[in-house]
Amino acid sequence: MAKPSAADNRTRSSVQIFIVVGLCCFFYILGAWQRSGFGKGDSIALEITKNNAECDVVPNLSFDSHHAGEVSQIDESDSKAKVFKPCDARYTDYTPCQDQRRAMTFPRENMNYRERHCPPEEEKLHCMIPAPKGYVTPFPWPKSRDYVPYANAPYKSLTVEKAIQNWIQYEGNVFRFPGGGTQFPQGADKYIDQLASVVPIDDGTVRTALDTGCGVASWGAYLWSRNVVAMSFAPRDSHEAQVQFALERGVPAVIGVLGTIKLPYPSRAFDMAHCSRCLIPWGANAGIYMMEVDRVLRPGGYWVLSGPPINWKVNYKPWQRPKEELEEEQRNIEEVAKKLCWEKKSEKAEIAIWQKTTDSESCRSRQDDSSVQFCEASDPDDVWYKKMEACVTPTPKVSGGDIKPFPNRLYAIPPRVSSGSIPGVSSETYQNDNREWKKHVSAYKKINSLLDSGRYRNIMDMNAGLGSFAAAIHSSKSWVMNVVPTIAEKSTLGAIYERGLIGIYHDWCEAFSTYPRTYDLIHANGLFSLYKDKCNTEDILLEMDRILRPEGAVIIRDEVDVLIQVKKLIGGIRWNMKLVDHEDGPLVPEKVLIAVKQYWVTDGNSTSTQ
Repeated sequence: MAKPSAADNRTRSSVQIFIVVGLCCFFYILGAWQRSGFGKGDSIALEITKNNAECDVVPNLSFDSHHAGEVSQIDESDSKAKVFKPCDARYTDYTPCQDQRRAMTFPRENMNYRERHCPPEEEKLHCMIPAPKGYVTPFPWPKSRDYVPYANAPYKSLTVEKAIQNWIQYEGNVFRFPGGGTQFPQGADKYIDQLASVVPIDDGTVRTALDTGCGVASWGAYLWSRNVVAMSFAPRDSHEAQVQFALERGVPAVIGVLGTIKLPYPSRAFDMAHCSRCLIPWGANAGIYMMEVDRVLRPGGYWVLSGPPINWKVNYKPWQRPKEELEEEQRNIEEVAKKLCWEKKSEKAEIAIWQKTTDSESCRSRQDDSSVQFCEASDPDDVWYKKMEACVTPTPKVSGGDIKPFPNRLYAIPPRVSSGSIPGVSSETYQNDNREWKKHVSAYKKINSLLDSGRYRNIMDMNAGLGSFAAAIHSSKSWVMNVVPTIAEKSTLGAIYERGLIGIYHDWCEAFSTYPRTYDLIHANGLFSLYKDKCNTEDILLEMDRILRPEGAVIIRDEVDVLIQVKKLIGGIRWNMKLVDHEDGPLVPEKVLIAVKQYWVTDGNSTSTQ
C-alpha cells in the first residue's frame, strides 16, 4: 500500500481543525441563545435584525424641534397601515373624560359633573387631535415658567377675570405669568417664604406637594427652584384652560376635582398639601374632603389653607361676606382637624398651617369623640373610581422606617419596600431594578442625545413600576409623571412617592386627565403586553398621540411580537419611527421602538413628506 503523501496529511489536518472550530462556534451560539431567553418571537427578531442592519443607530429620526420643518421619511412599504384621519378643528382642545357637553348631563351636587365621565365605546373618536394653527414648541424651562405662546392656548378670559391678581397677562404673541395668585398678588416667591418660616421647605424634608384647585399653578412653578415638586389639579370649568396653561408652563398638573370620588393618589404620598382660595368647602359633608387630604398626606406632613375663612375676624369686611358664615366655616374646619389629630402650627394674616400627627395609634387612644370613624377598607391605595368616605384612614403599624430628605430618598430603599408591603418586591429587587433602568436610560441617551438637553420638560412614564426610569433620567430640567396602571400586578405608586417622585393611578383603556399636547416625551415599558386583550391597542396609541406635543418623542419597550403589531398601527398616525435592538444585542426578544410625532396643525401644515 502506498504511503499517504504529505499533501494528504495536511488536508486531513485542515478538515479536523475546521470541524473543531465549527463545533466550538456552534456551542458558543447555543449558549448565547440559552442565556438570552431567545425563542419567543425568534423568527420575527431575526427578520428585524436582517432588515435593520444598523439596529443600534437611528440615522433617519430627527429629535430636534423644527416647528414646521421637514423630518425625513421612514420606509414602511413592508406593511399597509390603517390610516387615521385628523379630527375636526373643533376638537383641538378635546378632553374625552372631561368633555364640557357631557359634563352638563351629570348632577352638580358635590361637583359630580366635574369628575371623570368618559365616553362609551360607540362615542369614542377614532381620529387624531389636531394642533391649533400657529402652534409652536413651548419655551424651554425656566423661560416657560413665565411665558407661553398665545397660539398654543389662545384663551384670554383669565387675563381679564384675574387681572388685579397677577395670574396672567397678554403681551403681543405670548402670555406672561408674573407669578401672582388670588392669595398672593405680590408673587408666589414671597408667599412661599412665609410658608417656609413654618414648613421645612428648604432642607429636603418636604419634597412632594399637592395643590388643590391650583389655578395656573404658579405655587407649584415657584416651588420648583426649592427642589419641591408639586402635583397640581383643578377642574375644567369656567376658568378656561388653567391646567392647560400650567402644563404649557412646564408645571406638573392634571384635570381633577375633590368631588365624590377618591383622589387618584396613594395613601401617605405627599409631604405637604395646599389650598389657596381653592373654593373647596372643607368643613362640609362631615369633613370628607379634609379626610381625603389626610389619607394622601404622610404622617408629619403639613396642610396649608390660605384665604377664607382663616382669621375671619380681621378679614370679613374685605371678603364682603357675613362674619357669622365665616365663623361657622372656620369652626367646622377646626373640629375636623381635631378629629384628624392635626396640630395647628401657625395662623397669621390669612394663612393657617396644620401638621398631621406621626402616631395615629396614640392619637386614637386619647380621642374622646365617639363620632370619629376609622376606615375599614383593607387597602387605602385602592382608589380608582371608589367613593370618598367620611372616615379616618389609619396609619399602618409597620412603616419600614423614616423617609430620608431629598435628594437622598431618590435611591434610598422606600419604607414600603423595606417593610415588605409590596408583595414580590424586596430591597434586592428594588436595587436590581435601579441598576437595570440606569442601563436602559444610558442606551436611550445614545439614541437620542437631547434627553439631557432640556428639550423634553414634561415626561410621562405610562407603566412606571418602581419609578426607576424617572430616577435614572432625573434632572432639574424635567419632571416625570409616573403612571401606575390600575391593572398592574403590583401597586407601586406609594413607593414612587417615597422616592420623592410624583405620579398617578390610571387605566389606559380610558383617556388621561389632561389636555392635548401636554407631554414632550412619553415612555411605555411593557404597556402593550399588559393591556393585550384588555382594550383596543389603537385607542391607546391615539391617546398617546393626543397628549404628545408635535415633534415630541416616544420610547416603547416591549416584546418583539407585540411591537410588530404596534408598529403597523403607528404607520397610520403620522409618527416617524424606528425599531432598535435591546442594548444587550439582537438575540434578546425585547426590543425598543423609537418614534417622533410629526408637526402638523389644523391648516394641514405637516413635516410629513407624503
